Amino acid sequence: MTAPVKPTITFDDLDKVDIRVGTIVSVDDVENSKKLLKLTVDFGDFTRTILSGMKGERENPKEIEGQQALFVVNLAPRKMAGQMSEGMLFDIGYADGIVPVLAQPEKPVPNGSRLG
Repeated sequence: MTAPVKPTITFDDLDKVDIRVGTIVSVDDVENSKKLLKLTVDFGDFTRTILSGMKGERENPKEIEGQQALFVVNLAPRKMAGQMSEGMLFDIGYADGIVPVLAQPEKPVPNGSRLG
């Protein structure tokens, strides 16, 4: 069954979210966490550390190294398990109880390309 649609937002609300394509350079374990992995992501002009709760979702988390995906890059930094996360990975499926997959562009684009 499909989840209900969230409350309506305005275009101004949506315009505040900076969503960009980045290449996942490395995936490392966060030792103090049962869920978190540390992603180093190349956005072209800058690199960010982004923590993602995807530990245990894949047999080999390193399989996403070198993959492009969509990320929120203007989310306030957040400390988790003693490390700072500087954004958020978009993945598809977790909230619906299926094995998550990356939200990706259909073909390679320059790192840092913006959604919209």
